[in-house]
Amino acid sequence: MNSNLNEIINKLKELTLLEASNLVTLIESTFGVDTSIISASQTPMNIVPVDIEPVEEKSTFDLMLAEVPSDKKIAILKIVRNITGLGLKESKDIVDNAPKLIKESLSKEECANYTKDLEAAGAKVLIK
Repeated sequence: MNSNLNEIINKLKELTLLEASNLVTLIESTFGVDTSIISASQTPMNIVPVDIEPVEEKSTFDLMLAEVPSDKKIAILKIVRNITGLGLKESKDIVDNAPKLIKESLSKEECANYTKDLEAAGAKVLIK
């Protein structure tokens, strides 16, 4: 290392916290930089501007029956029939074989309403 750099480092080690803070402020104003955006793990060499695209909020959801307690099957079966419009046998297959997809492409509100009904009956529900 260059002797001038060693001398600078040694002088920096002797600074008080207030003096170091003032030095940072002076460096920022002299060189037109903002040190508040640079973390300890980053150096100016690896900071790359990135175009951030807005994340689209999901508009449709899939409702899945995750778990059905055996003593709650009949109540949950009735709700599954109402949601799906399926017959007794098909609805029973869904309830008996959880985890199972109940309905696809639902709105957020529909999922919330169906989830509330199913959970009130004792089922565990997943929304994907």
